[in-house]
Amino acid sequence: MPSFADHQVEFWIFAFMFGLVTIMGFAAARWRRPDNIHTLEEWGLGGRAFGNWVTFFLLSGDVYTAYTFVAVPTLVFGVGASGFFPMPFLVIVYPMLFVVLARFWSVCHVHGFVTPAEFVRARFGSKFLALAIAVTGILATMPYIALQLIGIEAVFKVMGLPEGWPLTAAFIVLALYTFNSGLRAPALISIVKDALVLWTVLAAFLIVASHSGGWGSVFRVAEAKYAASPSGTDGLLLAHGTELNYVTLALGSAVALFLYPHTLTGVLASRNRATLRRNLSVLPLYTLTLGVLMLVGFAAILSDIQPIGGDRNTVVPLWFDANFPDWSAGLAFAAIGVGAMVPAAIMSIAAANLFTRDIYKEFIRPQATAKEETFVSKVASLAMKFGAVICILMLNTQFAIDLQLIGGVFVMQTLPAVAIGLFTAWLHRWALIAGIFAGLATGLAMLYQIPQRGANGAVLREHFGGSAWPLSNIGIDTDSTIYVGVVALAVNLLVAALLTPVLRGGGAPDGTDRTREHDYVADEGDPTVRRMTELIDGESLPEEPVAPAAGRHSFTPLRRP
Repeated sequence: MPSFADHQVEFWIFAFMFGLVTIMGFAAARWRRPDNIHTLEEWGLGGRAFGNWVTFFLLSGDVYTAYTFVAVPTLVFGVGASGFFPMPFLVIVYPMLFVVLARFWSVCHVHGFVTPAEFVRARFGSKFLALAIAVTGILATMPYIALQLIGIEAVFKVMGLPEGWPLTAAFIVLALYTFNSGLRAPALISIVKDALVLWTVLAAFLIVASHSGGWGSVFRVAEAKYAASPSGTDGLLLAHGTELNYVTLALGSAVALFLYPHTLTGVLASRNRATLRRNLSVLPLYTLTLGVLMLVGFAAILSDIQPIGGDRNTVVPLWFDANFPDWSAGLAFAAIGVGAMVPAAIMSIAAANLFTRDIYKEFIRPQATAKEETFVSKVASLAMKFGAVICILMLNTQFAIDLQLIGGVFVMQTLPAVAIGLFTAWLHRWALIAGIFAGLATGLAMLYQIPQRGANGAVLREHFGGSAWPLSNIGIDTDSTIYVGVVALAVNLLVAALLTPVLRGGGAPDGTDRTREHDYVADEGDPTVRRMTELIDGESLPEEPVAPAAGRHSFTPLRRP
């Protein structure tokens, strides 16, 4: 086990950076502070007023998390080429984001929606469909928050800190400044996070390149290691039987990414459609940093890194510790730690907003004021964080990763209502509810059938051991597997599509669509969109309808009390 006495420099640099972002987190409450921050638009969305730079840092902190920078290289360390699936899925996802999220931004700004479930309720006229979307989003986000803790916990292990209280203390601080400053805190801290990550990537690339043999020796040693492995699924190239799972996992992960509530929360904080699209065009460059860090998994093989206590999540921090100077390792540890804080804060805010707007206000206290909504969301965000801490302290890390895989299957089931709903309301609301339940049931049944296996092929756990479902379960003579989420989503779509004409033919009433065609292309300056200057300055919105521009429909945006 590493000794804390041998990691004094790393610890104090980590502590300094952690203290810096803590100060920034609390100070963010005064950053462009409006007269009234006690609304979900201000606390939970930063006033919907972030410009180009802040939006870039916020979205990069939202999408590229500590789990991405720790667990993905760890997966490469363990299985090789199969661990590179995030690269194609990030290539796939950005064109999808460019098209879909601009429409989502517009309709939510016209109507003042804070959550995707609010949009679904207005689009399909069903509060129970919106409830299903909200609950699914919360369940999918909770394990994702927990997984951010894995990165910090791995760093603490490498520095020789005891388990338990350092992790709890770190997230108490996170909870407090998120409670105080809302989305402004992770938006401001994400600037520091990106600087630390880019420094770490550059240092890792140069250190490997300067070693004897450089990157060539890294690949040669990795190839030899996989060739001697008893497993048939690892290697520098995709092993036979893993191709289908690789493709479906990349596609499914791309779909899941833009449906997660925290991704949509970051999108809604953008000032206008141009800001959002400009950043979605630039963010693929950030994927290059992920590619370099994924190669650290191969470099760890060359350095003969041995995980602490069998916890492979310590591989990347251990490699930093073994190859970086002490001061540089401290900055790399801070990059992981701060990289966990930013997305964890955004995720907890997004999940809390879902609870407040779509459960508390809709079913518990419809007369709740804007100030009460904000307070409830703050408390709910605390509950999300501490629930994640309890999960990590009580469950082993491998089980937590399996939970994240289940979370991905969950959130994919919201695609018909949220993503397809942005383009058409043809699907019937009851068919969508049936589709969600069918998809979730299919996904859970398939996940239950997947055992967890060790490196030697031995079964470690009978159920919920991964997301790669063997096709041999349905009698096909093959070693191929498929990502569960794709199959579950296909069942969801099939049920929704088949039931829609049946329900309409049987006279089942459709819900009232409160959105209009122009809502999906409205932009800042449009008379139907709340004026951004008013949101930034905190001035009261005019109560009277705004006259529509020529050729556009007359519509007054919904205003929250």
